[in-house]
Amino acid sequence: MKIADILSHIDNGYMALPKFQRGYVWNRDQVKTLFDSLYRRHPIGGLLVWVTESSSAEHRGDNTLAPGMVKLLLDGQQRMTSLYGVIRGQAPAFFEGNDKAFTDLQFNMETEEFSFYQPVKMKDNPFWINVTQLMIGGNDKLGEWLSKPALIPQFTLFIGRLSRLLGIKEIDLHIEEITGPDKTLDVVVDIFNRVNSGGTKLSKGDLALAKICADWPEARDRLNSLLLDWSTKGFSKFTLDWLLRSVNTVLNGEAKFEYLQKNSSSEVQNGLTRATKHINTILNLISDRLGLDHDAVFFGAYTMPVMAFYLDRHQGSLSHIEQDKLLFWYVQAAMRGRYSGSTESAIDADLNILEVHKSIDDLLEALRLQAGVLRVEPAHFAGWSLGARFYPVLYMLTRMAEAKDFGTGMVLSKHLLGANSTLDVHHIFPKAQLYKKKRVRSEVNALANLCFLTKDTNIKISDRLPEDYFSEIEEQHPGALASQWIPADKALWKIENYFDFLEERKRLLAEEFNSRMKELLHGDDRWLEPISTTQKVVETIEENIETEDEERQLEELNRWVIEQGIKPGVLSYDFSDPDSGEQKAVFDLAWPEGIQAQLSQPVAVLLNEPAEVIATASQAGYQCFTDIQSFKQYIVLNTTE
Repeated sequence: MKIADILSHIDNGYMALPKFQRGYVWNRDQVKTLFDSLYRRHPIGGLLVWVTESSSAEHRGDNTLAPGMVKLLLDGQQRMTSLYGVIRGQAPAFFEGNDKAFTDLQFNMETEEFSFYQPVKMKDNPFWINVTQLMIGGNDKLGEWLSKPALIPQFTLFIGRLSRLLGIKEIDLHIEEITGPDKTLDVVVDIFNRVNSGGTKLSKGDLALAKICADWPEARDRLNSLLLDWSTKGFSKFTLDWLLRSVNTVLNGEAKFEYLQKNSSSEVQNGLTRATKHINTILNLISDRLGLDHDAVFFGAYTMPVMAFYLDRHQGSLSHIEQDKLLFWYVQAAMRGRYSGSTESAIDADLNILEVHKSIDDLLEALRLQAGVLRVEPAHFAGWSLGARFYPVLYMLTRMAEAKDFGTGMVLSKHLLGANSTLDVHHIFPKAQLYKKKRVRSEVNALANLCFLTKDTNIKISDRLPEDYFSEIEEQHPGALASQWIPADKALWKIENYFDFLEERKRLLAEEFNSRMKELLHGDDRWLEPISTTQKVVETIEENIETEDEERQLEELNRWVIEQGIKPGVLSYDFSDPDSGEQKAVFDLAWPEGIQAQLSQPVAVLLNEPAEVIATASQAGYQCFTDIQSFKQYIVLNTTE
């Protein structure tokens, strides 16, 4: 069937998208590649559709289906959505996603190149033509398009190329149909799973959700609404896989999604209600008791399915002491990367422990066997950068101990009022001063050199040295320094004793951590005693960017990016495995969602990095730049008005 006819079928309700399909996930690079392939008449694959009665077809969108039989797209959604969006100039009725992914596609008549609109490159350049406008105008507008003086000398060549571009609509795509009374919804979903597992990669959760949606078409919308609700409350990194994993553990006591696919619609809905209730309870406990109340400091997301299971088996009712012991386990499991390896296997192991013994004590024993000791030592705070696993622990201590702001003496809270009262990360010994002393980046950004202050206080302190301003703070707000675990020995406030300061503050932080953990144990201190002389210290990922000059370049680059109207990248971005949470590398400067969120591939600037870090980023789908100039050229060419 010709592409033009397929688009007409979509318009007229003869072709639609089944309810269980996920939304549009392609980015601009994929759209460009599709049109380039079609222009060059390269094969792009056929479509797979399910032919069924429109009266009983559960489809996406609010459009009315044509009477009789309808074709529901099982394979080809991303391609047909892209074609529809570019050729029609708008999204189809079943669309769910970011329509900018197919907006403003351009074609260069001279080079036969496809690209999205870039003002510097294309403005007032007669060789570039808007593909959508051409498709809508059709052959009748070709003469008008080519009437510009610069194009007339090559009129014949260009009219041929534009005709070829318009001819995309006449390309035939093979459509394979699944039909017959034996093709029930379950059978079709199984076919969908098998076909799509080889296309744009679906997670195990996506495949499970496809089966769930077959019985409960509104499932995806309901799950997304819950994720959106958590996002508005500061927890935007939760995923469908994560939520479904929690539903699965509550319903089946299992991590593997194959079990969830066997549950009925009513069972899944019931499990979702229970899991949501328990997740909210856990988030409230973690936020209130530990102070970990937003994405930047919340860690250990995959502890949640286990805790939800535990709460569910106790009917959601725990005593104050049981709640605190559960939080003790959460902190220990999160900071020691309990699920950083094989996530499913680790979750199943812990679920099995709870199924058999029904006790947090047995979970703690398993964790202690893994870690060697649950007591924290100063060496645990030896990491650096906001990607270090003990960074959330530092924030947690700040909140639990009610640390005070240096400028106001007030107890620090995420919810302080006023534009300049938000919490900032503060370098106790200023970066600029340390770099003058030839300290390398990992030393400058050591966790023990970080604390949290209000934005206003952070600005006022600027790059003053502790020996210059600590005495003022102590005089104006007695106890504020001690509340942030600042060593009392004034000799350690001098920059020449910086490393001694770090060692002493690490000792104070470890002491504070163990004290707070004792509070959660309510006298059951045996969990802080070693079972052997072996103590496993959390490993940190190192990187080779060490100099002040490189950090300054990256900060200046971020400021330049903001001037171009683009959201700044994340400095020292902690790249972790999306499923397990295991830290893989630290990227110097990164845009995990692309410079234009969800429209382009992720981007990383990696200065003087070893080959293995660049390989890690590339394998994860990042477009890597190893020098600043080439990155700036990329930004200029891809910035839209």
